[in-house]
Amino acid sequence: ELGREINEDYRDKNPLFVVVLNGAFMFAAELMKSVTIPCEITFVRVSSYSKTQSTGEVTEVLGLKEPIRDRHVIIVEDIVDTGLTMNKLLFQLSAQRPESIQVATMLFKPKALKTPLSVKYAAFEIENRFVLGYGLDYEGYGRNVDGVYVLAP
Repeated sequence: ELGREINEDYRDKNPLFVVVLNGAFMFAAELMKSVTIPCEITFVRVSSYSKTQSTGEVTEVLGLKEPIRDRHVIIVEDIVDTGLTMNKLLFQLSAQRPESIQVATMLFKPKALKTPLSVKYAAFEIENRFVLGYGLDYEGYGRNVDGVYVLAP
């Protein structure tokens, strides 16, 4: 369904999908199967997690190489919870003056937000619990699990 929405919203706009590694790789692969419009895909790597909690401190490990000025950008993320990581990434990308920026996320925890954030495309809204699988990890493990599961306390 998200792919169809994106196809309609970005027809004739040649968007650039910026996939946030490592977690979003499986969601991005699935999403891109349903995106049929001309587009480009690139990858960045940011993190704000320590064990099961968002630290709020963002570290960019791998940066964006493609110019995004005057481009329509769609950030593809595995999960948006506190919004701190996404706001930092949005701030960094906005400084390069794209035509537009939107967020497409597999999972969205609106009750966990610590900062105002607009998420245009969310596959699922979930409770504020730590989840893993389908690209989401716990200390590096679980990304390969087929499905999303709540981590038991």
